Amino acid sequence: MHCHLDFLADAAGFARGAQLRGMGFFSATVTPAGFESARAVLADSPNVRVGVGLHPWWVHDGRCTFEDAERVAELVRETRFVGEVGLDFGKRCAHSKDAQLSAFTHIVKACAREGGKLLTIHAVRSADAVLDVLEKTRCLKNNQAIFHWYSDSNPALWRAIQAGCYFSVNPRMLQTKRGREYVKLIPRNRMLLETDLPPESDADFALDAWANCLREALDGLEEARGERLAEQLAENSALLLEG
Repeated sequence: MHCHLDFLADAAGFARGAQLRGMGFFSATVTPAGFESARAVLADSPNVRVGVGLHPWWVHDGRCTFEDAERVAELVRETRFVGEVGLDFGKRCAHSKDAQLSAFTHIVKACAREGGKLLTIHAVRSADAVLDVLEKTRCLKNNQAIFHWYSDSNPALWRAIQAGCYFSVNPRMLQTKRGREYVKLIPRNRMLLETDLPPESDADFALDAWANCLREALDGLEEARGERLAEQLAENSALLLEG
């Protein structure tokens, strides 16, 4: 429920192989141009939903400007899937808070106006700020949001749960004590699997390695919570992807 198929050297071929194995994807993009390219490449892949995104790292380093946020807001009219969007107030990106907030707020307002969207959200040391934007725009009244790879505070986690948000979990989240404790708190009907793969552009990533990453995340979740979750997670994903 959060990956970057457009980073693959052969995204369409990968998606075809994955479909034969019953695998589906919410594939996030990091720029509006990336979305338009990925949408074309993956147009014949019924097992892939491509999100229109504007990653905060691209806003932070100037690769994307407010004009790109305006373009995302326009493209929101053409797709139900939005992301990767969000805020990153970690040490590396903290000094671009204002630019990030401006871009993210503009996109979220567009989602609130349109309704019926599914957002996958990046939030590093910024979950409360993300929730502030979602609440002030009333975005969650008519849209759904997924916190991807949640790593923020416990109070913000509870706030996001109470707001009705979903959470996608990858193996790296489960490698930390905090991550393992957090997945015990998330309601089972709000939990999703993710890979966040591949780690770099033009990757030649094996389908077996991708499937193993999902299996590792599932096994880690089941171990942390002491219960079987595969069927529930499949239902959660299908519910969101099919709308």
